[in-house]
Amino acid sequence: MSLENHPKDAMLHDRSIGELGALLDRGEVSSLELTRHLLARIEALNPVLNALVSVTAAQAIAAASLADRRRAAGESGPLLGIPLIHKDIFCTDGVRTSCGSRMLDNFIAPYDATVVARLKAAGAVMLGKANMDEFAMGSSNETSFYGPVKNPWDLGKVPGGSSGGSAAAVAARLAPFATGTDTGGSIRQPAALTGVTGIKPTYGRVSRYGMIAFASSLDQAGVFTRSAADAATVLQAMAGFDPRDSTSVDLPVPDYRAALGASLKGLKIGLLKEFSDGLEPRNAALIEAALEVFRSLGAETLEMSLPNLPLSVPTYYVVAPAECSSNLSRFDGVRFGYRCEDPRDLMDLYKRSRGEGFGAEVKRRIMTGTYVLSAGYFDAYYLKAQKVRQLITNDFRAAFERVDLLLGPTTPTPAFAIGAKIDDPVTMYLNDIYTIGANLAGVPALSMPGGFIDGLPMGVQLIGPHFAEARLLNAAHQYQLATDWHDRVAPGIT
Repeated sequence: MSLENHPKDAMLHDRSIGELGALLDRGEVSSLELTRHLLARIEALNPVLNALVSVTAAQAIAAASLADRRRAAGESGPLLGIPLIHKDIFCTDGVRTSCGSRMLDNFIAPYDATVVARLKAAGAVMLGKANMDEFAMGSSNETSFYGPVKNPWDLGKVPGGSSGGSAAAVAARLAPFATGTDTGGSIRQPAALTGVTGIKPTYGRVSRYGMIAFASSLDQAGVFTRSAADAATVLQAMAGFDPRDSTSVDLPVPDYRAALGASLKGLKIGLLKEFSDGLEPRNAALIEAALEVFRSLGAETLEMSLPNLPLSVPTYYVVAPAECSSNLSRFDGVRFGYRCEDPRDLMDLYKRSRGEGFGAEVKRRIMTGTYVLSAGYFDAYYLKAQKVRQLITNDFRAAFERVDLLLGPTTPTPAFAIGAKIDDPVTMYLNDIYTIGANLAGVPALSMPGGFIDGLPMGVQLIGPHFAEARLLNAAHQYQLATDWHDRVAPGIT
């Protein structure tokens, strides 16, 4: 995959958010030129990658022109005129919001999600909407109604999911950043498999208003960027209290960028026994190498245990489907979305609209969720899972009384082949074995590039206590100053 560039545009797509902002400030490039350059890349590369399901070229040109006028009038800002791609789970006024499903293939959102509105207010320019696993249910971006996304590092491999389109777009330099959501690892896992940086903030730190719900007590919006420094810039604009979201937390948002330069001397990092036991040797070597970098930066490392953490996967696959079953009951073929043709009666309308509109994985989770919530099984499954979830949360709280951050792998393996696991749901679910715990506890977590196995990127995961995003970003930034994994580009992406 390659694209001929005009000399003036050469490598413009490979600049960081900070570098692009400096070029815009100095007038060396306009937002309109930058936007057209990236739209040309999307036109050339997206047919191969399938990373975007909608390209909003006309809106992007208009937004870029507006950003240039704002700059000419004396305005400034770190995201003013910077292009982005939104995961197609965020409602965007006047633009299709499909959630990767046939059910919403014809849905035009009548308003902007809070995340979209805040980034728009900051002057960011939306280029389009990213492909994703249907209703965010998947770990490979193969359940999308629009087909699988290809990993830029190997077109025969998955990019991870559910935010695979967002991750692949940033990895392929189609945009300097993209939004995503993380319910059980859906930002961190694809970030790891595509060699980019992805952060899931604390539950409640970023508004869920206008973000189509999968599992309401687990879903959290976040961002994909090349680096932790860029992630700090974007998260600054996204985070904050929103009265329209009942789960939004009313706490001040710290200056994430100001915290990036802090020394790591004396920082305590815990290596979880549960993450290291049975870890594939080459992956374990990457984790040890990351720990050594942190030690060289002045951090202290120690081993520790979260005894209930191995129960994360079974707990998640009771809680998440239960909430999915409830949230997706609204898609009935009556009010909006897909509607079957010529229904015989109301029951036929419901059955066929849902049967034809949802894919196999979504149906599987709806049925599982309905079962665990049903009379006679609620106590045995759902209530018990919630009790175990509290034990896992307590383990994290106890750990953060001893250490500042936890470190471990993001995924068990590098990206796997498209089609390799799609017919084996249990094996697919185990791809999130290292990420789910943070969602159950509601704590922030970040994945950053940490090396390669068989030429494919692998991620290192950092987990922090509630509302410690600044600490996570600081640690990741210092690590990235000492390494260059995050600067590596997939072969053929030029």
